[in-house]
Amino acid sequence: MSTCFPPEFTWGVAAAAPQIEGAAFLDGKGESNWDRFARIPGKITGGANLDVACDHYHRFTEDFALMRRLGVKNYRLSIAWPRVLPDGEGPPNERGLAFYDRLIDSILAAGIQPWITLFHWDLPQALEDQGGWRNRLTADAFGRYAELIVIRFRDRVKHWITLNEMRCFTMLAYGDTLRPPGLVESPQVVNQTYHHALLAHGHGVRAVREHGGADAQVGLSDDATIPVPIMETPEHIAAAAAAFADLNYRSLDPIFRGQYTSIYHRIAGPDAAHVEPDDFELISQPTDFLGLNIYTGVYVRATADGSPEVLPFPAGYPTAEAHWLKLLPQALYWGPRLAQKVYGVSEIYITENGAGYDDEPTADGEILDLHRRQYLRQCLGELHRAIEDAVPVKGYFCWSFMDNFEWLDGYTKRFGLCFTDYATQQRIPKLSATWYAEVMRRNTLL
Repeated sequence: MSTCFPPEFTWGVAAAAPQIEGAAFLDGKGESNWDRFARIPGKITGGANLDVACDHYHRFTEDFALMRRLGVKNYRLSIAWPRVLPDGEGPPNERGLAFYDRLIDSILAAGIQPWITLFHWDLPQALEDQGGWRNRLTADAFGRYAELIVIRFRDRVKHWITLNEMRCFTMLAYGDTLRPPGLVESPQVVNQTYHHALLAHGHGVRAVREHGGADAQVGLSDDATIPVPIMETPEHIAAAAAAFADLNYRSLDPIFRGQYTSIYHRIAGPDAAHVEPDDFELISQPTDFLGLNIYTGVYVRATADGSPEVLPFPAGYPTAEAHWLKLLPQALYWGPRLAQKVYGVSEIYITENGAGYDDEPTADGEILDLHRRQYLRQCLGELHRAIEDAVPVKGYFCWSFMDNFEWLDGYTKRFGLCFTDYATQQRIPKLSATWYAEVMRRNTLL
């Protein structure tokens, strides 16, 4: 069987501003919610913060030179909202905008296409102080921010992603303590934060449509929960499709169906979000693609009446050293396939996929991350199978280009293709980087 990918397939790597840039308070940048959260004792492993991170703010030219040597042609990055609008709104910080001018020019000079995510979790703390995503005004402020960014960079950027993983900065931030501000609000408040994030997505799409130019493309990166049928038989596949809708109704129903469907109202009940007239018209504007961030999934089987049952992982199930990451490469097949089947998505990109381990160099300085190489290879094999089955997968971005600040894990779990020595800021390509470089170069699974 051929393991070649389509000739026009998009290969890339990904990273995010708060995780790599550092310079957290330099050149007029405002405080982000993560800058504040990381300073709360006990929140981040090792007491780590984002102040320096990978110092990409000062080293981006070297980083893009390394990307070029590895043959990277597409780079998914994010803009730090508080770097360009320190208070989330109001007068822009010209030094922040000038930094991204230099950054994007450097990306293009290296022969790499930028794919820009407008929001990757780093909310200006000034907006959080006003209620954050609990406040509808945050979505409105995002709309003005998105317009600013799209207008500023539209001459050089044609690929836009509105938001990264809404669930993480709504449900896990206002319904759990895992993300800033780390509050446990009522279910109604949590539902409202999600609704406001959906409005922000709509504002982002509108900004690109109105200001990005005729050839601009825009989509969302969603951390959909991926059900994998326990057996690939009709009844279990049907159960997986039903589970896909049940598990992802909060984000994908409003965007692709223009409403909160019966699934939402059945689960949310009296705690449903307040919706104003025309909200869904904004939220459900057509997008050009759906980005899926897929690291793992869940196993599903059909019960006696055909309804889906999500199975718990047993003790001892294979897991990366990032403990939440159960190794389930079939999710790269079923995620895109179910997105196409359930929601009719016509263009899909894997905007993140990877694995976190505690990588250490050998005595001679190599990083032999065979576990990561093996998982990535299995995931790409499943993605290739999806393409062979006519699922419209157009590209793949590996998370991440280099080791970086991994949120609650600080700098202890490494997802990078390149090893970051945080003491010296040296980048060392791992075995997985040289393997992935050859996959990209040959457009073939090796």
